[in-house]
Parts: sequence; C-alpha cells; structure tokens
Amino acid sequence: MSASNKERIEKVIGILQSIVKDTGVPRNIRKTVSDVIQVLLSTDKSDGVKAGIAAHMLDEISMDMNMPSTTRIKIWECLGELEKVHD
Repeated sequence: MSASNKERIEKVIGILQSIVKDTGVPRNIRKTVSDVIQVLLSTDKSDGVKAGIAAHMLDEISMDMNMPSTTRIKIWECLGELEKVHD
C-alpha cells in the first residue's frame, strides 16, 4: 500500500522544517526552504502542482555550494517523495 499525497507532503514538510531549524544551514537556503513549506501548505493549487513547484525550488537550491552535505541529502529525499505526488 502506497502513501497518499497528503502523507507524502506531510513527510516532506517535516523534513523541511528540520532544515529551517538547523542554524548550520546558510540563511538563504533556510529562506528558500521556508518558502517551499508555504507552497506545500497552500490550498489554492492541486497537490501535483504544489509538488512540482516545490520540487523545482528545491532542485535549484540543491546545487548551492554552501549547503552542508547532510542538508543536500535531506533535500534529495524530499525531491524523491515529491516526485511520487500526482493529481
């Protein structure tokens, strides 16, 4: 049995919140991650659209040279979960 879109999005939000709380992560990355959380929490778009927007934003910051490797791994985990979200 696979997880529902809601469960996947909740899992991603939990991971992203841990990144936002990590003071070892550069401020610009935490700001973008916070913006991604807001996109995922919005109710004006479908789950698939929200996941696509969030994945695009996370993909852009995943290449930041200042990002700690542990944070990059968490972002890749989020991207993997977001790819499974469909309308």
